[in-house]
Amino acid sequence: MDNAGLSLDRMRTFVRVAERGNLSMVARELSVGQSTVTRHLNELEEAVGVPLLSRTTRRVTLTDEGSRYYTNCLQILRLVEQAAEEARDARQAPAGAVRLSCTAALGVMHITRLIFEFQDKHPDIRVDLNLTDERIDLVREGIDVALRLGPLADSSMKLHALGDSHRLLVGAPSYLSVYGRPERPADLSRYESVVMFNVAGSDQIILSSHDGTSLMVPVSGKLRVDHGLAAREAFAAGRGIGPAHLVHDLLDNGQLEVRLGDYGLAPVPVSLLIVPERAAIARVRLLVDFLAAEISKLPGIRRA
Repeated sequence: MDNAGLSLDRMRTFVRVAERGNLSMVARELSVGQSTVTRHLNELEEAVGVPLLSRTTRRVTLTDEGSRYYTNCLQILRLVEQAAEEARDARQAPAGAVRLSCTAALGVMHITRLIFEFQDKHPDIRVDLNLTDERIDLVREGIDVALRLGPLADSSMKLHALGDSHRLLVGAPSYLSVYGRPERPADLSRYESVVMFNVAGSDQIILSSHDGTSLMVPVSGKLRVDHGLAAREAFAAGRGIGPAHLVHDLLDNGQLEVRLGDYGLAPVPVSLLIVPERAAIARVRLLVDFLAAEISKLPGIRRA
């Protein structure tokens, strides 16, 4: 192996090409010629001794070896960045970027406002907020912290359980005045609902009674959405009855009302996931501590 070709610059070039899939795009981003990008890649492949990329006239893709090497390069580059940041943090106030991913509804309704408060306290910290309901790969996407609703499978991440977001069975008074109010769980199958087609099991409502008995009622509706904010708006607009969370403002102003309140719906866990290598960086730690303290105060969130 020729270690002379294993420079951090060549690794950074390789990572960008792997993510963009286009040499000319990476050349423009780096403000260098495409020949320089090509040379960096060739020198890196020669150094490691295996092809890392498969090139066609239209796109560049990773080989199997390249995919594994890409993951390792990400970790190496993040560790190098972390070492420099920790050295700077020891001599001055925390500064720089924190990359936060958050489920969209919670992010729009509450987290954006909390970030304003955080940055008022720490004006030198930049927050890159990524709003998505998809379970993205935090390392691959360069995310430091993710705020997630629901069960988790990211076992390699540091987990900070914040509490539960409690769901309620809701409907708009305008809808209920026309179609009537359900008196028992079995009645729900007669009503329209709003189905989240990207959430497993959203075509049924599972209620629990005070004695611990679970009741499952199949539901359907003419509107199917893949976004929590869309479901929230649909219920408020009188498109049906269904389980929802983060709707306390709509309950307070009378746009929604709770039905079958004697029955319970399974709460939704609220958690922070932290990339382990980023957890010790001062600005990341500050944001995590701030969110952990403030999110538990939000309406409908119960502390763990």
